[in-house]
Amino acid sequence: MTEADGRALPTLVGRLAVLLAAGVAPTAAWRLAGDGLGRLEREAQRIAGSEPAAIPDAIASGARGDSARLALAAAWAVASESGAPLSEALRAFAELLRGLLDAERQATVALAGPRATARLVVIMPLVGLGFGALLGQDTIGVLVTTPIGWVCLGLGLGLLLAALAWNRRLLRGAAAGERWPGLAPELLATAMRGGSSLERATAIVMGALGRFSIAADLSGVEAAVRVAAASGAPVAELLRAEATEARRDAIAEAAARAERLSVRLLLPLGVCVLPAFVLLGVVPLLVAVVSSTLGEVA
Repeated sequence: MTEADGRALPTLVGRLAVLLAAGVAPTAAWRLAGDGLGRLEREAQRIAGSEPAAIPDAIASGARGDSARLALAAAWAVASESGAPLSEALRAFAELLRGLLDAERQATVALAGPRATARLVVIMPLVGLGFGALLGQDTIGVLVTTPIGWVCLGLGLGLLLAALAWNRRLLRGAAAGERWPGLAPELLATAMRGGSSLERATAIVMGALGRFSIAADLSGVEAAVRVAAASGAPVAELLRAEATEARRDAIAEAAARAERLSVRLLLPLGVCVLPAFVLLGVVPLLVAVVSSTLGEVA
């Protein structure tokens, strides 16, 4: 899914919720909801041509690995099987999408600084080469024409490649996290609003998640059920609160990973980049200076 699609999908789902609440048939709602949403409009028209019972599979068939559309297919399937109002289920899912989109935006902003730092430190050795050339020394000639230069070039490039790989691994680790925090409690709340018992709702949700190959964390569900049993509070409302809290935790954890990343990036800087700077910039410069001085003396 492109970034534009990611911003448009909550709009599409929100429109579907409003149209269904107004009594529009599901296929007609899909036909109308995609108006003006670019590529999603074509997808909506395709889904509108499906039988109502086949809509979840039609959504998933165009997903091409897009987890957001697979999750939408699961939400539609859960609401249909449990008898929950589709409009309410989709309104809740639209809020879920907006929350996750906000979490992704905040994580991207938090990682922007560390990503820029990672790119900057890797070019430091190349800056050293340019500095030597500005001083009028043939540092590049030393690297490519002398035995000591060949050693420096090989080791320096090897360290740079190691730094790049290390930085990418750190960035991937900082960007990792549960893709759909709060999805399982949200879907369980939807299924229970349709009148299903907790056991039946759990079976419906687990079946939908497995059907569309979605991994979701169920750790908050048991706690919500225990609290509901002890207090008599509605389980569905507690599950929905659990889903909201899971999304907030995901945002906070993304910011914390970005903070840790800014410190961890010092490791490849000290272990790989600075030695590469010495090998590619400082040593050739010293060799060039010594060679020119000895040449003048001779």
